Amino acid sequence: LGWDYGLFEVPQEVYDQFRQAVERGAAAEAEWNQTLSDYRKSYPDAAAEFERMLRGELPQGWDQDLPVYTPEDKGLATRKHSQLCLAALGPRLPELIGGSADLTHSNYTDIKGETGSFQPETPEKRYLHFGVREHAMAAVINGIAYHDSGLIPYGGTFLVFADYMRGSMRLSAVSGLGVLYVLTHDSVGVGEDGPTHQPVETIASLRAMPNMVVIRPGDGNETSGAYKVAIRNRKRPTALALSRQGMPNQANSSADKVAQGAYVLEDCAGVPELILISTGSELDLCVQAARQLTAMGRRIRVVSMPSMELFEEQSPAYRDSVLPSTVRKRLVVEAAAAFGWHKYIGLDGDSVTMSRFGASAPGATCLEKFGFTTSNVVAKAQALLAA
Repeated sequence: LGWDYGLFEVPQEVYDQFRQAVERGAAAEAEWNQTLSDYRKSYPDAAAEFERMLRGELPQGWDQDLPVYTPEDKGLATRKHSQLCLAALGPRLPELIGGSADLTHSNYTDIKGETGSFQPETPEKRYLHFGVREHAMAAVINGIAYHDSGLIPYGGTFLVFADYMRGSMRLSAVSGLGVLYVLTHDSVGVGEDGPTHQPVETIASLRAMPNMVVIRPGDGNETSGAYKVAIRNRKRPTALALSRQGMPNQANSSADKVAQGAYVLEDCAGVPELILISTGSELDLCVQAARQLTAMGRRIRVVSMPSMELFEEQSPAYRDSVLPSTVRKRLVVEAAAAFGWHKYIGLDGDSVTMSRFGASAPGATCLEKFGFTTSNVVAKAQALLAA
């Protein structure tokens, strides 16, 4: 090779060559700073917004239009509530950018009132058509987040297809990227598409991923709260698990309490004899079951736990106030695998969960046949109380 230098010795001409980049870089930076200064003078409002985004700051009032619901409001699927949240956030968050892996009209990931998509001839648009490419979609939104320009990227697909992009999702978590995964059709409630499209173990596998926040909201208010958490989460990814089927809006649900991971939704006088813990569309089963058990003279608490990760970040005192260690009879209800729930179930509790793959049948039929009914929740609770 003709290399006449010692080990780890860098020749002076190499230093000289590389140091030319210092001058080129300084000149490029000066040119950029001058361009930005001129831009500020010509377009002060746009420049201020651009620099706000570069600082990673959210605009004032960005969340003020997120929907708020009462029990009188029509119960919708949380994927539909998600669409309403995107419609509320879009006008106030110009940095929000994303799309779906060819499932826009199933995931409801479009922003109401906006047309067209990001293309070479329409670079001002912010909707991205990723095609049937979940892994590539997650890689793209990771890249947008890596660029650190202030853009907030999101991508949507069916929850079960998270497995197609698990490598990219894992990199989101490893790298602390504030991306948002909008994952719909979150249980056997999907219906006739059958076991290939019905996630059973998927939620548990995402919860097992370090630095990934998984949120499964139980109604409209909790969906709004999930978006509040996700948009603020600029240093780690958030995965929303959203339903295909509708569910009632609860009287005591709270958008703000989603950030605590879990909270008391319905309570009793005195110390509860049993705690019902649930997420998503099964939350209402627990509310209905609690009413029946209360009518039987039992003291029942209902806890909504949209996010295990956020709950684990709360103080020990708060966690014990929601799930007192002295109340050992607990029943978890979730249309997914029980894996991960046992730290809350304990040795004296039980669950209504999935232990097999689903089936091809109408969603309501699947839920009924797999035991996700008020009567089964009541029966399981009575068995615990009698033990």
